[in-house]
This record gives sequence, structure tokens and C-alpha cells, in this order.
Amino acid sequence: MPINPDAVGAKSEPARRSWTSKDSLLYAVGVGAGAEDPLSELEFTTENSQDVTQRALPTMPVVLGFGGGGVITKIGSFNPVMLVHGEEAVTLAREVPPEGEIESVTEIVGIYDKGSGAVVVTETAANLVSDGQPLFTTRTSIFLRGEGGWGGDRGPSSKFQAPDRAPDHEVTYQTRTDQALLYRLSGDRNPLHSDPKFAAMAGFPRPILHGLCTYGFTGRALLHAVAGGDPANFTSMSGRFSSPVFPGESLTVKVWRTGDGEGVFQTAGPDGRVVLDAGSVTFA
Repeated sequence: MPINPDAVGAKSEPARRSWTSKDSLLYAVGVGAGAEDPLSELEFTTENSQDVTQRALPTMPVVLGFGGGGVITKIGSFNPVMLVHGEEAVTLAREVPPEGEIESVTEIVGIYDKGSGAVVVTETAANLVSDGQPLFTTRTSIFLRGEGGWGGDRGPSSKFQAPDRAPDHEVTYQTRTDQALLYRLSGDRNPLHSDPKFAAMAGFPRPILHGLCTYGFTGRALLHAVAGGDPANFTSMSGRFSSPVFPGESLTVKVWRTGDGEGVFQTAGPDGRVVLDAGSVTFA
């Protein structure tokens, strides 16, 4: 069997990643910033507007920590066409600067046998190089179709149910038909999101939007709905990818406040199907 369950606990070597003001601007545009109300998001989409200081969106760590320093190679071989992004979480120790450099270490924290496939969970902890202090942690779950069935632990299961009441906030954003082509410039060049032939091999009628692009759109909605539009107030976000999104579809984010500085959310496509589920957010 190509998947090695004994890889749990394996860590990458420390890896450095730097980013520039331009990278932060490109990420922001890639997740739709400025499309609905450009004036309210000039701090994320420009670096030279009068009386505006550039800032980075709080979901940008999902691309800064992307790749995991090659630790994923320790789990064995698998067909990349069969890889599906399962869940993503980001926890911020402080606001992400619009430019800087991190040093990160990625650890494989779980490998689970779901029968029809395997789930691999990794966690990346990143410090800002300039002061050596923690900046963020990301947790990623990927599902490898066809790689299960070895009799291993099925792992934890979540039973999320949205509150039985109207959401406290509801935000709808429209994605562009070329949204995936914009987003891929932030680092994820998986042809599933750009090559029609590759998408067909994976069983899709056309390229799908990156799950993390949907995640970024959702993060923007949460930022403005519950954190006052201030990245310094945004402390964590997690969610499970439950259905693919096609570029050009609208995304509606429903948010329920569940406590002081806590909330849950779901993101749905234009036909009502939930595309990002079991969402949780914390904020100052």
C-alpha cells in the first residue's frame, strides 16, 4: 500500500518564505477584494492611496504556509488527480504584515483510513523572521481518494449543524469567470483549476475554483461582518470543503454569533448547496 500511516509525527525542515507588498495585493484581488466596494478595501488592494496604509488579509497565511516544506512526500506515493482539499484552519497570533518573511515547520499530525480514501492532516507553525515570534498556525486536511482500506483508525468526525434561526449576518459575493486564473498566481498552480483536460480526468466538466479561494472570499465576508473590517480583530477561522465551486458562481456566507467573540458559518453556492461547511470563527 503506497500510503504510510507511520508517517504521523514526521516534520519538515524549517522552511523560509518571504512575500512582498505586491504579493499581498495579488492575494487580495485573487479572493475578490475590491470587486464589490473598492473604496472599503483600498487598504488591501493598493499601497499608495492617500491616507490609507496597506494591510494584508487575515486569510493570507493559507498561501504563505502552502507546500509544507515537502513533508507530504513522507506519506508515500499517491495519484495527485485523486487529491481533494478537505478542511482548512488558520489561527493568528497577531496581524500579518503586508510584507515580510516567515520560518515555518510542518508536521503530519494525523493519517486516517476512511475506507474509500485516506485523510492526511498537517499543521504548519510559522514565526516572523524579523523578531522570531509566532505569527500564525495553519491546519490542513486532504482527502486522497482510493488510498484507504488498510484497517486504520477512521479518525475524528464532526457533526456540525447550523443554528435553527436566521443568521446574524449574510453576505453575498460574486466570483469572476477567470477567478481561478487570478488566484493561482498566489502559488497554487494545480491544473485542476485551469486545465479543462486535467479537470475532466478528475471528473469535473470544467476547471473548478480553488477551495482556498472560496475560503478567502469567506474570510473577507467574516472580516467585515464580525471583525469590523480590521485584521487585528480576526483571530481564527476553520471550515470543511463540502462541494466544488465553479468560477463565476456567487458565494453567500451566513454567520451566526454564538458567544462573545465566537461564531459559526456556512458558505453556499447560487443554488443553495453548501460549499464550505462546519465553519467557525473567533474575533476580538
